[in-house]
Amino acid sequence: MSNQRPLRPLDDIRVLELGAFLAGPFCGQLLADFGAEVIKVEPPGKGDPMREWGRHRYKGRTLWWPVLARNKKSITIDLRTPDGQVLVKRLVPHVDMVLENFRPGTLESWGLGWEELHALNPGLIMIRVSGFGQTGPYRDKAGFGSIGEAMGGIRAITGFPDRPPTRIGISIGDSLAATFATIGALVALHQRQRSGQGQVVDIGIYEGVLALMESMIPEYQLTGHIRERTGNILPNVAPSNIYPTADGSWFVIGANADTIFARLAQAMGQPELATDPRFATHQARGEHQAELDDLIAAWTVNYTADQLQAIMDEYGVPAGRIYTAKEMLSDPHFLARQSIIGVPDPELGEIKMQNVVPRLSATPGGIDWTGPALGQHNHEIFRELLGLSEDELAMLQAKRVI
Repeated sequence: MSNQRPLRPLDDIRVLELGAFLAGPFCGQLLADFGAEVIKVEPPGKGDPMREWGRHRYKGRTLWWPVLARNKKSITIDLRTPDGQVLVKRLVPHVDMVLENFRPGTLESWGLGWEELHALNPGLIMIRVSGFGQTGPYRDKAGFGSIGEAMGGIRAITGFPDRPPTRIGISIGDSLAATFATIGALVALHQRQRSGQGQVVDIGIYEGVLALMESMIPEYQLTGHIRERTGNILPNVAPSNIYPTADGSWFVIGANADTIFARLAQAMGQPELATDPRFATHQARGEHQAELDDLIAAWTVNYTADQLQAIMDEYGVPAGRIYTAKEMLSDPHFLARQSIIGVPDPELGEIKMQNVVPRLSATPGGIDWTGPALGQHNHEIFRELLGLSEDELAMLQAKRVI
């Protein structure tokens, strides 16, 4: 760890990251953001496929990898070879966590399952992210984030009711599973402080999505109601929608509480709406949702987004424009809080990316470097941590183990 940066809360934690793509590695990113030494294992010569993912490139490089692999160290090991498996076993006593997102049973087939690794390090925390979890009839099925989103419920309620289900424009299933995996890892770490024993953190991608489904399950169980796609609204929660503006953009207004709606009515120059029996209460506004949205849209379309923002701020009504990256990079609030920061990259120059979340007042996280080159830390980890000789390294390289 560098001594030139402030203390971070996970500085004393070392993580061995196995697996590839997104669900596992995003968990690794979150841990690395707060100081964990994350040693990412990649196949020799190829690396994690995320090194090549992304629609747009700059100077020939994908722009996804620098974010996902930030703060990590890269070593190369062919996990399918006996020598590679021995290397992993030699590393395990030196780490606090092993993070993997292979299909269940894969590590076991390589002699790297929980029983074997736990025997080498009783305090080990093993974070296992997969499509369907480590147990159950679906455990052996192939599972990507999109399948987890479908099974977990979010696809069924995303989109408009007159169109097929749609996806959110990011890999939300993978990211949710990774976030819950991170929570599990930190909870297990706390428990280890009391017991000295490690344990397995098991998360299926579909469960990460399911956890956010609010009251979907009891609504069906107790009333028979199945949530459907509702577009830009939540049924019976009004007003909370997007509205047109004079400059051709869309503007979000959320004024579904009685007091806030009264302020919106004042802002619109129609204070009588707040006492109108159709809109005076939360239930009444829900019953007349479409009618109310039409009234608001007829008002907003006379103003630009900037004008609407000024009016809403004056009256204390939650509202805002729909941002793209362009707006985020120039917004004064983003700038003041350093929500997006520049990180130097040896090939790309300074690259802007989202900062660490959440913020800690005393020991915040931080970003020291972008995604590393393939095998960049082989010498550091194999020579300095494991004590391999140059001859041993040369032999492993000749055999294409590393």
